Amino acid sequence: AYSKYRNNNMSELPLPGQPIIDIVLPSYHLEPSEKEKFYPSKAKIIIDKVLNEELVDKDYDEDFCRAWSLTISDKVREGLQELLWNTRYKVVVQTTIGQTRDQGVKIASRCLWDPNFDNYASSSYSNHTLFCNVLVFALYTD
Repeated sequence: AYSKYRNNNMSELPLPGQPIIDIVLPSYHLEPSEKEKFYPSKAKIIIDKVLNEELVDKDYDEDFCRAWSLTISDKVREGLQELLWNTRYKVVVQTTIGQTRDQGVKIASRCLWDPNFDNYASSSYSNHTLFCNVLVFALYTD
């Protein structure tokens, strides 16, 4: 009986009493699909919207800056989570608020990441009394 199956290309049928073993391949992905990728241009739109909503008609006040920066960071992160809701990106938001006077400010950061999938976005807002800079880092975790 066995040779009959073998000649008919049915050699993959289990023998009576033989257990059936299912082979399942890993389902993890080591890179995001095209629709899951982080695009800085989309993130910048979210950042600009939050900055304009939160800081319009506000004057610099040292006592409120901490609360403003936390609110801005939370709203930007929430907006990006809607954008990246089903991906493996970890999002870090850094918000800096300062007083505008006759001085200059330089903000710099360094990261160790995969340039193929990780990226960042930044945006700034300023008026006559304050400036705000928001940096967003999106890191793909596999």
